[in-house]
Amino acid sequence: MTPAQADHARAVDYQEIAGTVEQGNGLTLDTPQLADGAILWRIAKDSRVLDLNSSYSYLLWCRDYAGTSIVARDASGEPVGFITGYVRPDAPATLLIWQVAVDHAQRGRGLAAAMLDALARRTGEELGVTTIETTVTPDNTASNRLFAAFAERHLASVRREVLFDSQAFPESGHQPEVLYRIGPIRVPDVAAAR
Repeated sequence: MTPAQADHARAVDYQEIAGTVEQGNGLTLDTPQLADGAILWRIAKDSRVLDLNSSYSYLLWCRDYAGTSIVARDASGEPVGFITGYVRPDAPATLLIWQVAVDHAQRGRGLAAAMLDALARRTGEELGVTTIETTVTPDNTASNRLFAAFAERHLASVRREVLFDSQAFPESGHQPEVLYRIGPIRVPDVAAAR
C-alpha cells in the first residue's frame, strides 16, 4: 500500500459526502463559525510549526472565509483541527490553502487528509474549484507528504516552484515557501477505496 493509499484509507472514515458527517469516533467536519476563531488561533499556536497570525485574523477568517475553510470538531463540538483557504481572485477555480493544523491529541489518524479531501470536494461542488495551491517550507515533512499524497489520491499532477525565496521575508532565517499547484482534482470513489 502506498503512503497515499494509507492516508486515503484513514481519511475515508471522515469523508464529507454532504454537509457535516458524524462518525463513530465523535468527530465531525463542518464550516468554521465566528466563535471558533480563538480556538483555531490556539491550535495554530500550539502547532509550533505554523507562522502564527494575529488572533484577530482567525476571527476574520471564520467570518469571511468560512465557505472555503473547514473545521474538525470533537464529540463536544470543540474544534480539534482546521484548514483555512480562499479562492484566488484572479483564478476562481483555484483554492489556496493557507493553513492546516490538527490538535496534538488528534494527530496520526489521517484527519488532515480527511479535512483536505472534504474541503476539495465541497469547494469543487459548490464553487467549481479544480486546482489546489499551497505553500510549504522544505523542512515541513508532514505538509509536504500531505499534499503529495493528496495529489496521488486525486490522480492530479503536482507542479512545484519557489514562490517566495528567503530574501522576500522581513525576518532572517525564514525558509523559502515552495508553491504546490495540484490539479485538475478528481474526487476518488469512496466506495471503491473501502
